[in-house]
Amino acid sequence: MHPRRANGSAEPSGSETSAPNLEVDAKTVARYLDLLVDLLQVRQLAPLHRNAGKRLVKSPKVYVRDSGIMHALLGIGSMDTLTGHPVVGASWEGFVIETLIGAAPDGTVASFYRTATGVEVDLVLELPGGKVWAIEIKRGLAPRVDKGFYVACDDIGPDRRLVVYGGSEQFSLGHDVTAIGLTALTKELSDL
Repeated sequence: MHPRRANGSAEPSGSETSAPNLEVDAKTVARYLDLLVDLLQVRQLAPLHRNAGKRLVKSPKVYVRDSGIMHALLGIGSMDTLTGHPVVGASWEGFVIETLIGAAPDGTVASFYRTATGVEVDLVLELPGGKVWAIEIKRGLAPRVDKGFYVACDDIGPDRRLVVYGGSEQFSLGHDVTAIGLTALTKELSDL
């Protein structure tokens, strides 16, 4: 994902594409984005560049760090409005990423993995001591992962393969992938 439009959907590429839409030049957009990052309003999640043999996405993902502020700016005042809004998936993904990074031990490096063909892991945590966790983020109560997640995990070679979803139960999805609720994974990270 790239810089988000006001409705939460991803721009197809970096600030060069969004600048004409805003009628400002790309350097101005980049400076504003840097300012929002410095003010801790926006997170730029860097891509993981572990596999040199594949064409990898090089642009960072951009998230509004406080989903409450994003909802207020978009005029989303209730859970019913949010669940019907196109930003709901991006809001959940940003909320999960902020929560997990905040709970992770000091020294954890957070990134994402995505190839030019769309093979992707939403969040990769490189924990102190060298352990790597690949985390897919799904909002629903019946999480499933697609082939791209498995291919990305084969590329990365993580120690754990996890799917954070909107429920609270923990269960296996097969192929060494565990579905886990956000609260449980947050506690696990905090206890490390």
